Amino acid sequence: MRQLVDISVPLQSGIASDPPGHRPSITYIDHQQSVPDMLRFFPDATAEDLPDGDGWAIERIEATTHTGTHLDAPYHYASTMDGGSRAITIDEVPLHWCFQPGVKLDFRHLPDGHVVTPADIDAELDRIGHQLRPLDIVLINTRAGTRYGQDDYVTSGCGVGRAATLHLLEQGVRVTGTDAWSWDAPFVFTAERYARDHDASIIWEGHRAGREIGYCHIEKLHNLENLPAHGFQVACFPVKIHRASAGWTRAVAIFDEDVA
Repeated sequence: MRQLVDISVPLQSGIASDPPGHRPSITYIDHQQSVPDMLRFFPDATAEDLPDGDGWAIERIEATTHTGTHLDAPYHYASTMDGGSRAITIDEVPLHWCFQPGVKLDFRHLPDGHVVTPADIDAELDRIGHQLRPLDIVLINTRAGTRYGQDDYVTSGCGVGRAATLHLLEQGVRVTGTDAWSWDAPFVFTAERYARDHDASIIWEGHRAGREIGYCHIEKLHNLENLPAHGFQVACFPVKIHRASAGWTRAVAIFDEDVA
């Protein structure tokens, strides 16, 4: 029997899911609070006319498209991709990119702030016995995966550097993902390296690889530690937001048989 495994986090207020100033805010309006709003659509009705006196439950959300589990479009990284072409927005991302076989690379042992290299990727692929194929969706399992919502989440886990990102893209990968806050190493570590070396090429280097080869990545994945290395598909269709740099996704790992 086909099994679906949720690999997304909920969009939630009041937790350290993002840096200050970037966190979502959700206002919940319950069945009683909404009654006046509902009655405006039916001028001759009263609250007593509504079943159990209830209106509707709705929520108002203030958030960027980069809160919660989301898929970044190439437009997020730069105005161009593929060496100079216009970068596509989230509503232009090819849907077939978003439903492909998944591969999990376990980098939980790597220290916070480590920048993943091509050698790291090849060593892990050798360990799990997998050869990448075009359009494989490559998921990076980091230490940050178990820190979501905690004060150290944004500064936890490793990130993927420019060389390693291009190493994947040159093999035909077009969607990657991480359970960390960012595909790149946590900014606090990059800032320390920049202060020491003044090498601007390290700033957002994994994202900026999309200027050379357009690709998408999923950020804030969850539950990756419970996935096998391969043998599943990933579905990560984004919400279709006109001309946007990202879209929220309910990412799911799909198995044709029960996971042992």
